[in-house]
Amino acid sequence: MQTAESMVHSQVEETLYRQFGQQQFTVQATADSILTLWVPRSLLSDVLQFLKPQFSMLYDLFAIDERTRQHRSGQPASDFTVVYQLLSMERNADIRIKVALTESDLHLPTIISIWPNANWYEREAWDMFGVVFDGHPTLYRILLPPTWEGHALRKDHPARATEMAPFEMGPERVAKEQEALRFRPEEWGMEKATEDSEYMFLNLGPNHPSVHGVFRVALQLDGEVIIDSVPDIGYHHRGAEKMGERQTWHTYIPYTDRIDYLGGVMNNLAYIQSVEMLGGVVVPERAKIIRIMLSELFRISSHLVFYGTFVQDVGQMSPVFYMFADRERLFGIIEAITGGRMHPAWFRIGGVAQDLPEGWDTLIRDFIDFLPARLDHYDKMAMQNKMLKDRTVGIGVYTQQEAIDWGITGPGLRATGCDWDVRKKRPYGGYDQFDFDVPISHNGDCYDRAELRIEEMRQSLRIIRQCLDNMPGGPYKSDHRLTTPPPKERTMEDIETLIHHFLNVSWGPVVPAGEASVMIEATKGINSYHLISDGGTNSYRTRIRTPSFPHLQQIPLISNGLMIPDLIAIIASIDFVMADVDR
Repeated sequence: MQTAESMVHSQVEETLYRQFGQQQFTVQATADSILTLWVPRSLLSDVLQFLKPQFSMLYDLFAIDERTRQHRSGQPASDFTVVYQLLSMERNADIRIKVALTESDLHLPTIISIWPNANWYEREAWDMFGVVFDGHPTLYRILLPPTWEGHALRKDHPARATEMAPFEMGPERVAKEQEALRFRPEEWGMEKATEDSEYMFLNLGPNHPSVHGVFRVALQLDGEVIIDSVPDIGYHHRGAEKMGERQTWHTYIPYTDRIDYLGGVMNNLAYIQSVEMLGGVVVPERAKIIRIMLSELFRISSHLVFYGTFVQDVGQMSPVFYMFADRERLFGIIEAITGGRMHPAWFRIGGVAQDLPEGWDTLIRDFIDFLPARLDHYDKMAMQNKMLKDRTVGIGVYTQQEAIDWGITGPGLRATGCDWDVRKKRPYGGYDQFDFDVPISHNGDCYDRAELRIEEMRQSLRIIRQCLDNMPGGPYKSDHRLTTPPPKERTMEDIETLIHHFLNVSWGPVVPAGEASVMIEATKGINSYHLISDGGTNSYRTRIRTPSFPHLQQIPLISNGLMIPDLIAIIASIDFVMADVDR
């Protein structure tokens, strides 16, 4: 019996074959069952243009260095591969298009004219792998410094500083670095003056409280009006994807907490679900519900930070102190359950680190009974405040089509009237068992983006209450051989489990060769880890698709023509984390 997903796959394949010829495509099987097709470089633009009406969002674009990979059965010969993952919200389906490149000819046509959000993704692929996108208007470094030598995600690039020559900063290096920092408006696509006006240029950031992290926006101003704005990222880049390829499957879990560092264990969930899919690990029901409960607690924690800083940025000082006090109370519960606060790294392959402690239910119930009245109070204090409305209603507006074109997901998309929430559309990890609503708005402005997140907190409280009232019994971790580590209490009962524990923690489990990616509805939008296993104890390629990366790219579209205070409100309403952008 065909599933709805397989029927969509069949229809898409049929239309592609009819248009371009079946001989032009190679089908690749993947662990996540997403339709994956290899196409010749000469047909890439035509195929993507043909797919655009059916798959309206460019969800991700990234490269793979294939040169040392062993298990590539059924795939065309390739030194470097560029992957385009497209998302259809109407069909609730994905497709991956892959293109094989040789090391001596790393050229592809840009697809910015098809999807504008391809701009930063293509720059990243050039920065990290050296793939040249012909026709790209600004193909220069985006995450690494302009003076960096080499392409860091290639397999022959060192992964640790100890593998490189000692760093030296002599006079020549200082002069070179200083010159690289010189601001030249023309290189940013700006002009200094026209016949009528002479423009002023202003740096907003990278060290400014209103840019919410180490983030810079170069502004071209005509008086107080923004003529152009160019976001500049990468100051927070730490090589998270490179680290994913040197750590074992298990020891990489704590690194994921630091991506969206306000999302805590929700980052773990995106990663370990892909590992579990590769390994065929079935998670027990109790572990699923515990994971959902903790994820929703962190959604509330993240949204409280957003709420407080959003209203602070538009002029109110008091609310942020109230909201951070609530967040501290929430962290006390998380600490009692996991032993950690912001970054507990508590989820495990196959389940969670340990069972719930005695008294967890009382802590949770007290909190979910306490918070609704506080949210009602904040609504009167902040959201109904005339000053806040004047600063945010009708500011930073974009349409649903613009949101999709720029890869906007999560509350930013739902503020335009689209109800796409992964928890509802593609229930993962047990979300299909829960009753909750997906809040939407229709104005697509700063105010709606804030209002949606507030309602999402109320819906998270509904989900947590259902976890509390219906927590199943049973194990908190799978007994699958790839579960790492196995339940601690069993390591003292038999030598086989102790050996299993020692080997899996020391060298890591051996995950079967394959590719998999699982989307989750993270705090800021859709997050996923595209993992490639080459049949070893660590990932061959770890691709982290974060929501904040495409969200910042849209800033010029919604801020040009406005004023600097409007830009501050826009930045606050996006709700991004720079570690989520830069990785």
